[in-house]
Amino acid sequence: MSYWTERLEEDQDLARSLRPESLADFIGQKKVVENLGLALSACKARGEPLDHVLLCGPPGLGKTTLAQILAAEMGAHFISTSGPAMERPRDLVGILTRLERGDVLFLDEVHRLPRSVEEYLYSAMEDHAIDVTIDQGPAARMVHVALQPFTLVAATTREGLLSGPFRGRFGILERLDPYPPEDLVRILQRAAGILSVPLEEEGARILAQRSRGIPRVALRFLRRARDEAQVNGRGSIDRDVAARTLERLGIDARGLEEMDRRILRVLARAQGRPLGLKTIAAAVAEAEDTIEEVYEPFLIRLGFLEKTPKGRILTPAGKRHLGETGSPPGEATLFPS
Repeated sequence: MSYWTERLEEDQDLARSLRPESLADFIGQKKVVENLGLALSACKARGEPLDHVLLCGPPGLGKTTLAQILAAEMGAHFISTSGPAMERPRDLVGILTRLERGDVLFLDEVHRLPRSVEEYLYSAMEDHAIDVTIDQGPAARMVHVALQPFTLVAATTREGLLSGPFRGRFGILERLDPYPPEDLVRILQRAAGILSVPLEEEGARILAQRSRGIPRVALRFLRRARDEAQVNGRGSIDRDVAARTLERLGIDARGLEEMDRRILRVLARAQGRPLGLKTIAAAVAEAEDTIEEVYEPFLIRLGFLEKTPKGRILTPAGKRHLGETGSPPGEATLFPS
């Protein structure tokens, strides 16, 4: 086994160890946790599988973790796959027919599920049965296969791309929102205890405030701060260690990364003219969907970017953050006058 393979497995094991294993340990998303806890208690009292669950929200907020917790709380097997992996209905048949009663099937990025596979799930979700085609040509025949009652937990970052009929088949719909800094501080303190690294309150607060409201980002900062504390600090993550870590990572006081600032600078050089997504993507050398799904929501939430019918524009707050009123000094404008 290579060094990099071992390192990747260690990182994955570390990420799994930082995840809460029960709803009682899950920090934040209070309303979501309460609703799921109520549904779990009711279905266990009735001896029934949990109703199908749709979890919506930006990446890194804990959708996968919640799905694993639901399986653990139900004492069921956890089977995981994703929308892009299900290219044809037959890709799903083997998974569905192996499910035992009450098992949790986690389907990540469900909005990328092909429509033919989505429609194939309808009868599996409602009637616990599927129709399988045997053989081909004139000898082809349809076989009705009964399934064990199971729970589908689907996760999506783009709820609007789901069809109405599919969305309507979920009995539980919950949306996860970005976490406030105080919840992220608690998450960081819990993780620091697992990692056996001293974390001071001020250091935790700095990391939390610049984590974009996303636990996954906060935990990534914590691991890098641990490295900084071990090599260049006194072994503990204090205010100075946290600040140096974020400076090395290029994270500014508002939590913006270099790509965020590049997007804002492109808009600043447009001098108030709206820019289309394709233009921005070409200017910053990043994929359109990555800009739209990863970077834009945070910039809009901060009030630095505004989406209009004609395109994206930089707001006055965004200009102030850049410390400029037009193009960055020494750089050519994107649209010469």
